[in-house]
Amino acid sequence: MPARRGPRFWLATIVGVLCALYLILRIVSFVHIFGQHEGVVLTQDEVLEAYQSQKPLEHRTAYVPRIIHQIFHNWTDPDNEALPSQWNENRKSCVDLNPGWESWLWTPKTSREFIEREYPWFLTTYDNFKFLIQRIDSLRYFLLRHYGGIYMDADNGCKTSLEPLRYYPAWVVDGGHGALSNDILAGEPEHAYWILMTDSLISYAWNYPLPYITISYATGQWYETEIWNKYFRQKVDDKPEPVRILTDGRPGAAEPVFFTYSGGETWHNWDNQMFGWIGQNLLFFIAIVAGNAVVLSMACVAVAYRLNRWLGRDQRLVKY
Repeated sequence: MPARRGPRFWLATIVGVLCALYLILRIVSFVHIFGQHEGVVLTQDEVLEAYQSQKPLEHRTAYVPRIIHQIFHNWTDPDNEALPSQWNENRKSCVDLNPGWESWLWTPKTSREFIEREYPWFLTTYDNFKFLIQRIDSLRYFLLRHYGGIYMDADNGCKTSLEPLRYYPAWVVDGGHGALSNDILAGEPEHAYWILMTDSLISYAWNYPLPYITISYATGQWYETEIWNKYFRQKVDDKPEPVRILTDGRPGAAEPVFFTYSGGETWHNWDNQMFGWIGQNLLFFIAIVAGNAVVLSMACVAVAYRLNRWLGRDQRLVKY
């Protein structure tokens, strides 16, 4: 006669099924970062055309303050706050093309003072990030939440006035494939997206086995994309939504209207080359991840089955 299906049998079965479902949901959620993103996407040409063709400026709402934030943390020589020459040229291009705008350069000292003064609840997390780039990643979100304006990485410069970009309550840049990018961001102070971004940082501040995942998913581009998706899932009011502005740098893509890029990935680690390959072979990678999800789910069920056999080995159906 078959073994009796006692409480421990069903408990082990439930644990196995829940384990499999959790793995599937986590992997699906992770892969979603690289899929289609919510919200309106605009090309830079469309932004410029909308600015030039709409009603006079005095009748339009400008959300973004005329502030350009850039961050320079000299990791090799912390006391040296002078920008490298190319980055200084980038910054100068934005100052020259945007007269009347404020240009703020955040150093390690002023950055930490800002967090300590305005967001002391985050200071311990800020100080204890495993990688220094994570301080810069998180700082940019807090600066936009508090002051608003446009944040730009030091290796980005300006090709023309940024004035047309002020008429969207919050925006991020989208390379047109994969995760969103956090090298250029903007918005009004206290926009709900920046509040969600900053309020969620502590819960995502995990250290993963690979540096790239720790940086990207705890504070960087993957984190930004995850919170972007979360924002649109949770949105319940009718306030203006953030938009995505296309900055596709692939061969054959449209030339950027507003920004230049001089290169300078100072945060790269040993595993960046591997993830660069993944970015170039995204569909193949997703297929591998999906296959592994199935294998892991089957493994969970198999473990539960073996556990059931072990727990129920001495439970026999009573014979009549």
